[in-house]
Amino acid sequence: MQHINNHTLKAYPSRYRAQLINSLSGFKSANLIGTVDKQGSSNLAIFSSVVHLGAAPPLVGFIIRPDSVDRHTLENIQITEQYTINQVNQDIWQAAHQTSARYLRDECEFEKTGLTKEFIEGVKVPFVKESNLKYLLTLQEIVPIKANNTLFVIGEITDILCQEHAIKDDGYIDIESLSTVSLSGLDSYHTTQRLSRLSYAKPESTPHLISIDGVE
Repeated sequence: MQHINNHTLKAYPSRYRAQLINSLSGFKSANLIGTVDKQGSSNLAIFSSVVHLGAAPPLVGFIIRPDSVDRHTLENIQITEQYTINQVNQDIWQAAHQTSARYLRDECEFEKTGLTKEFIEGVKVPFVKESNLKYLLTLQEIVPIKANNTLFVIGEITDILCQEHAIKDDGYIDIESLSTVSLSGLDSYHTTQRLSRLSYAKPESTPHLISIDGVE
């Protein structure tokens, strides 16, 4: 097994090091974050750092890189305090990846990638119509991370749009049935294959396989 120490890691070219370190955390969720500025112009960008923070209240967070260049997603969220998170699926993964290109402020990623805006009543922030699972969030707080000068953006989920068949009797969402894809590294996209669901783990018993609907 190859041993890479801190000295070797620091000596690697920056792009090689970035790819290596980004691969260490394994498979990550691939999501498109939709925002709008005060003029009503839409922005869309792919993120692989979206994480669950809690269910009551329903909180989700994501990491955004330092504000050393134009960060339209961050600026729009700070202005409107609303944004959407849209899961990437097998039909749109290439278009989703293209949103990471550094388009100018007046260039719309929806138009550039062929993705479609979708709106719900009373909300100006766009969803991605082609996404099979998406939700609207209201900004709660932005937490600075001093270690690398990034920001942890925390939002509360207010609205969820999901294909009905994917929501099971116990509330579990079968994202595999929605053709959801995952990311590894910076640019590798993957489909998934479920092994099984498992029963609730207890100290006095061994978990056993349960059905997709959560039936023991």
